[in-house]
Amino acid sequence: MKELLDAWRSVDRNKIAVLLSVIPGAGHLYKHHYLDGLALLTVGNAMMVFVALWLAIATVGLSLVLVPAIWVACVAYAAYYAEDKHGTHPYLHFREMRLATIFNRRK
Repeated sequence: MKELLDAWRSVDRNKIAVLLSVIPGAGHLYKHHYLDGLALLTVGNAMMVFVALWLAIATVGLSLVLVPAIWVACVAYAAYYAEDKHGTHPYLHFREMRLATIFNRRK
C-alpha cells in the first residue's frame, strides 16, 4: 500500500489535470481552483454550446466540431499551467492528516 501511495505522489499533477480537462473544468477542480472549475463547468460549457450552435448555421455544421475541440484544448492548456494549490487547504485533506498522525505515533 505504501508503494502505491508513493507512486501516486510522484505523478505529474499537471498531466492529470490535462487528462481531466476532457470535461472542461475538471482539471481546474483537481488542482483546487474551485471557483474557476465550477465556472468552466457551468457557464463556460453552456456558452461554448451556444456559440457552436449559433455558428453552425454559417459554417454548415463545421463549428459543431471545431468550437468544442478548440474549447477543450484551451481549457486543458489553462489547467496545465494553473498553479497547483494541492495541500494548501489542510481542512480538505483530513484523511491524510489522520494517517500522518497515526504513522507518526508508531515511529
